[in-house]
Amino acid sequence: MPAGPNPSSCLPLNCSWDESRNATPANRDLDLPPLNYYSLPLLTFITAACTLLSVVGVAGNVMTILVVGKYRDMRTTTNLYLCSMAVSDLLIFLCMPLDLYRMWRYRPWRLGDALCKLFQFVSESSTYSTILSITALSVERYVAICFPLRAKALVTKRRVRALILLLWCVAVLSAGPVFVMVGEEEEYGDTRECKMTRYAVESGLMGAMVWLSSVFFFMPVFCLTVLYSLIGRRLWRRHRETNISSCVAHRDKCNRQTVKMLVVVVLAFVLCWLPFHVCRYLQFRSLDAPSPLLSALSEHCSLLSVVLFYLSAAINPILYNTMSWKYRGAAARLFGLLHSNPSPLPPPTEKN
Repeated sequence: MPAGPNPSSCLPLNCSWDESRNATPANRDLDLPPLNYYSLPLLTFITAACTLLSVVGVAGNVMTILVVGKYRDMRTTTNLYLCSMAVSDLLIFLCMPLDLYRMWRYRPWRLGDALCKLFQFVSESSTYSTILSITALSVERYVAICFPLRAKALVTKRRVRALILLLWCVAVLSAGPVFVMVGEEEEYGDTRECKMTRYAVESGLMGAMVWLSSVFFFMPVFCLTVLYSLIGRRLWRRHRETNISSCVAHRDKCNRQTVKMLVVVVLAFVLCWLPFHVCRYLQFRSLDAPSPLLSALSEHCSLLSVVLFYLSAAINPILYNTMSWKYRGAAARLFGLLHSNPSPLPPPTEKN
């Protein structure tokens, strides 16, 4: 997750600050910020929630990777994208301990400048990769459903693997400015914090990254809305036709099941990330026009964003299990609950 609370700059999460809370008398006398910003019960609740999400998320995403890697019938183009998203989510959970550490005691930062930059870069690039993978997967489903003959030639596993690698490169390059934006900064003469650098604030780089982050969210959401509207219209029209063959009808039924699952995945992503971007906007606005109302809204939005950030990384495998019989069957085989080639399961729905 991007950088946490800081009183002197607008970081992506938890920027708001109340000097009177959690500060010792000595801190008040020296006009120093507190070591943390939230009450002990609230920090305990957030830590417990994030820890639970990490257990569920790591187990579920590892299972997704194992299922796709082990069973040939699960190596579809759709599942290759889902596997890439699982890797992104695992990297996000890898950074979670440092996030929680900074929430409990952000000052002084004792882990060095390199780790301060690296863990936030990994988190940011993983987030961008997830967004790009969801968008590319939706485009692939649109082509497969609306132009099935063309899709057989265009959409191959080899090309999808190459595209996923390209998307990761784009995500890494887009997150590159984090190495300049964030670092170990000296504050109050004798303590260091992992925070937004002065250069990022003074040069306008922070505003540019807020803009880039918003583009990475709202543009894909717009594209996904258009794509799934077109897919839904196509499937609805076919459903009303009476002269289609049984093979086409079966394929459309399978496509509808896949699209339903992907729509739910997209909705979960949007709902989990919308508060985060609202929070970023409020924090950015509070720099230009500080006000108690904006600070309060930003603070509560930040807390909600922390939990939703990790929920978004944990929820996908749960959705796959809930909505896909094929994924459930493969997971059952993985744990030895079914034979390797279970006869009760229908044949794979995708060839790619």
